[in-house]
Order: sequence, then C-alpha cells, then structure tokens
Amino acid sequence: MLKPQKGFLNLKPLFLHRIVSSSFSTLNHKHVGTHSGTFHCDEALACFLLRLSKHFSNANIIRTRDPKVLLSMDAVVDVGGVYDPLRCRYDHHQKGFEEVFGHGFVTKLSSAGLVYKHYGLEIIAKALRLDEGHPHVHQLYQALYRNFVEAVDAVDNGVNEYDLDEPPKYVINTTLSSRIKRLNLDWMDSDQSSDRENEAFHRAMTLAGGEFLENVNYYAKSWLPARSIVMECLAARETIDSSGEIIKLNQSCPWKLHIHELEEEMKISPSIKYVLYPDDRSEKWRLQAVAISHTRFESRKPLPYIWRGLENDKLSEAAGIPGCTFVHMSGFIGGNQSYNGALAMLEHL
Repeated sequence: MLKPQKGFLNLKPLFLHRIVSSSFSTLNHKHVGTHSGTFHCDEALACFLLRLSKHFSNANIIRTRDPKVLLSMDAVVDVGGVYDPLRCRYDHHQKGFEEVFGHGFVTKLSSAGLVYKHYGLEIIAKALRLDEGHPHVHQLYQALYRNFVEAVDAVDNGVNEYDLDEPPKYVINTTLSSRIKRLNLDWMDSDQSSDRENEAFHRAMTLAGGEFLENVNYYAKSWLPARSIVMECLAARETIDSSGEIIKLNQSCPWKLHIHELEEEMKISPSIKYVLYPDDRSEKWRLQAVAISHTRFESRKPLPYIWRGLENDKLSEAAGIPGCTFVHMSGFIGGNQSYNGALAMLEHL
C-alpha cells in the first residue's frame, strides 16, 4: 500500500516567498514576458509555473505588448501569437491553434496548460523528490491537469462545463478564474498606472500559484495513498460479498475521488453499489451508496425509501437489523453500531 510521502517537499512557503520578494525585480538574468492590461488566471498561473522550473527559476516577469520587447524575452506566455516550445513561446490565441494536453483530454490549452504540459512533470518530480519517470509523478501529472489546470484552460477558452441549452440553476463566482479576474484594477480606481497593474498581477500569481501548490501537496500526501487503498479494496471485493458490489475500507479515506476511475481501469463488473467504512469519529460503521458519477449527487442504488429519515430503534425495527443508527433522507448514507450490522443492512437489499 502506498504511504504518504515522508520526504515530500512543501513547495508552497518556499516559492510563495520567492514570488513575494522578487516577482518584478531586475536582478535575475531570465525574463518571462506576458501582456500588460487586463490579466486572467491562465497567464498568472503560467508565469508562476515557469518560475518553479529549473530553467526559469525566479525569473523576472515583464508585462508588455511591445513586440520588440517581447522578442527579447527568454519566454513569452499568452501573447505574441506563437506556440513554439523550442523557443519557449506559449500563446494560444493564434488562428489554427488546437493544442491539447493529450492522454485523452480534448480541452484546448490556454497558456497555463501549455506551460504545464511542458514543465509539469519537472515541477511534480521536484515536489515528490522522485525522478520524472516515476509512476507516481505521471499519475499526479494527469490528476492535477484533470482536477486543476484543465478548468483554467476551459474557462479562458470559453468552453462550457456542460452541453446544455438551459441556463444554470445557480451561479458560481468563487472559482479560481473568477477570483483572479476580480484582482484586476477596478474601473473606478483613480490610479490606473502600470505599477498598480503589476502589483495586482503579482497578487494574481501568488493566488493562482498558491492554490496550485496546495493541490500538489494534497494529491501527493492524500490522493495517492487513498488511491492505493481503494484499489486493494476493489481487488478484494468478492471476499466481502459474493455479489462483488460492496467494498470494505478498513480506514476512512477519500474513496469517492477514485472509485469510478479505478472501476474503468480495473474493468470492474458489476459496478460497485456500496462502500462500508469505519466512522473516523466513533467506533461505528457507515454504509454509503456510490454516486452514478463523480460529478453527480444521485446514487446508483440508494438505501430503501422506508429506512430514510429513521434513526436508532425505529430504524432497527424497520430494517429488522439490530444496531442501526441512521439513514439520510436522500438514502445515500446510513450507519450501524458494528461492521456486521452495516453489512447485514446491505445484504438485505
């Protein structure tokens, strides 16, 4: 089983300190150019990621639209109309640009995705203190793109999350891209100088980069070990119940992040309907229905309607099983005082 990385390098304090201390200094010899004016999440993240790489470590960020100045830069992101990794040019606005990340992803890249595509393995390998060819590095490389960078690419390129003609039921204005956008100078501000604009972009880089590093930390320390646990439990599913539709976790972990992907990868059939796991706040056990997908709330097979909303003795009487503690009103989760009791609740379905 994969254990948390003891030697994992916590990049966030180190690199955020560098960003704060020297984002727009002129002491270093490497210069990264990006456009001036209104900024977006993609170039803020792209600049931050470049500065995490060995070649552009702590590089100066120059914000301009002057073609002559951009031509002299060691790297250019989100401006210039050129994508050429050999010359470190990472723009995505030019006609005919259709670059994607690969590995089955189809979202067109922004400057953030372009930089991540070419430097992500190096950055993650450094964080994990592993070689770039290590399987864990490649697992995180794709996981971080799927769960962090791809959304930045999609928002910047105007790709909707869902193919629906109907308007959304509610509005979300707290995404990273939304928060970065609000860091731009307000049109009511009296000072619209380049210095103020650069200070705002500095804050945008710090915000985008800080959240990226938080995700690297999370996926290395939590996501990878949980994936290993879920994989072992899936392999042993028929020892829990002959149907093969129930798995047992001996410790609570974020299994919902992995189960659908691993089902496909391991060719699990029939699909898993329920997960048993100990309540990490007590000695009781939980039984939870698996959602139809990782992006949906609906369960594949919710707990019985007649159990929903009941607790303790009333639930035990309705189920005919001792030790029942509760079943949620939506039927997605329930509990029992013991593992055997929780398993019996599922075996009766």
